Amino acid sequence: MRLLLTALLCLLPVSGAETPKNFFDKPTMEAYLRHLMPFSPQVQIQILDPTPAPVAGLKKIKVKYTFGQFSEESSFYVSSDGKHLIQGDVFTAGASPFQAQLDKLNTKGAPSFGAEGAPVTVVLFSDFECPLCKDEAKSLRTNLPKEYPTQVKVYFKDFPLVQIHPWAKAAAVAGRCIYHENAKGFWDYYDWIYDNQGDLNADNLKAKTAEFLAAHKLDSMAMGQCIETKATEKEVEQSMAEGRAIPGLMESGQRMDGVDSTPTLYLNGLPIVGNIPWPNLKALIDKELAYQQQAKAESEKCCEVKIPALN
Repeated sequence: MRLLLTALLCLLPVSGAETPKNFFDKPTMEAYLRHLMPFSPQVQIQILDPTPAPVAGLKKIKVKYTFGQFSEESSFYVSSDGKHLIQGDVFTAGASPFQAQLDKLNTKGAPSFGAEGAPVTVVLFSDFECPLCKDEAKSLRTNLPKEYPTQVKVYFKDFPLVQIHPWAKAAAVAGRCIYHENAKGFWDYYDWIYDNQGDLNADNLKAKTAEFLAAHKLDSMAMGQCIETKATEKEVEQSMAEGRAIPGLMESGQRMDGVDSTPTLYLNGLPIVGNIPWPNLKALIDKELAYQQQAKAESEKCCEVKIPALN
């Protein structure tokens, strides 16, 4: 009798095993990721719904990680049967390897300098209070117009690190106000604020900015009202949101999406984090120019760089 009962029990379905686990099951995927990566229990993980992937037989799933005020995203691909999880990038032959970044970069209404139609576009996310951004700014403003007067165009995007820089956002708001009134005046402000970064703080920024405006004859009533009412704050926040949404780099074996430090620039879509020394940046620009020239000679329209001006 005991042997018969044992045999019958072995035939009964085991609780929880009726449906094989797969990565489309969000609790299963979260548990797997927590085992795969050394997250602390305080990190919140949100598994988003699957979306179409650029490769047949796969679905794309974005994962959001949140810890306090900080958040990041990474992308995974799941096989159609849900059994296999893939982490990494998907590239298409004949297309720019940085197309994911190019699709997210928005240069509409961004301050810029350099030649229209230049074969190399630099989109710079920067913070007026960031010391590394100061060094990057001087390098770009000094070297690019001299070395590449017609080959490079630069767009500036605000990305103040509000958690660690108390006056960066206010400076960005003022900069956007100046840009709307006087595009050239913005670049005077850009140079001035980095040159005087060490003398500025949250208490004197307003007064020092007023002195700058008066010295450059930019102190109009409209501009003063714009700065006082923070009329451009939403534009700055939109620029920050756009930066966070751009696919990033592989870091420590994980693909973490979004700008999260400054300076971060995109050279024809190629992400470059930190203040890159000028000789290194020059080498990358020369390499890209050579590639563009070769592609043009071979009539390869596939890899032409076009950054969309999104609404």
